[in-house]
Amino acid sequence: MKKQALLLAGGLCVAAAAAVALLPGQSLRTADHLDPPGRTSPDADSTPDRAADIADILAWAEGGNLNVIVTFAGPADPDAPATYDRDVLYKVNISTDGNPLNTENVVRVRFGQDGPNEFGVQATGVPGANTLSGPVNTDLTRNGATLRAGLFDDPFFFDLQGFMETLQTGDLSIRNDRDFFAGQNDTAFVLQIPLDTLNATGKITVWSETLRFGGNI
Repeated sequence: MKKQALLLAGGLCVAAAAAVALLPGQSLRTADHLDPPGRTSPDADSTPDRAADIADILAWAEGGNLNVIVTFAGPADPDAPATYDRDVLYKVNISTDGNPLNTENVVRVRFGQDGPNEFGVQATGVPGANTLSGPVNTDLTRNGATLRAGLFDDPFFFDLQGFMETLQTGDLSIRNDRDFFAGQNDTAFVLQIPLDTLNATGKITVWSETLRFGGNI
């Protein structure tokens, strides 16, 4: 697994990425909060790019489907609204031949606004369905594939206090009853794709990236 951040040539867009590899009956998860810090952390930037900040990508195969969750713009207070930015492109890259350097499927997700508090989401390149689009907070389904976007409870469990104490003292202080992310939210989109539409010939690898149109905010 790896996490990476890169600036594309000419400063036209900023990308951040996280990856997981799927084995039979197994799911792997990786966090990408506030990465790169210079672009997404409020401690380093007074106008952090929250919409482009990947929090987690979770992927697993179950019931004949590939399930992918991409969370971003978190953690946020429970009373904070979801974050939808039309100038950020979210890409879910799916490799199906066992070589993670090959990307046979690329799903592109974007948000738009029709009016005050009226937001929509669109995913293109969805295997077996091509395009899914409609309002957020709605199950958008076609040919067995489903897309849903909205505000969700942050699924990542982590004892940040224990982690910091471990760094400071050198003694392992992480506890399983203390969750820094409890009660906080992420904006996210969820994809469910029938496995038979992927025509996989090897291990499936899923990774996600964000790109901002027009460069830095």
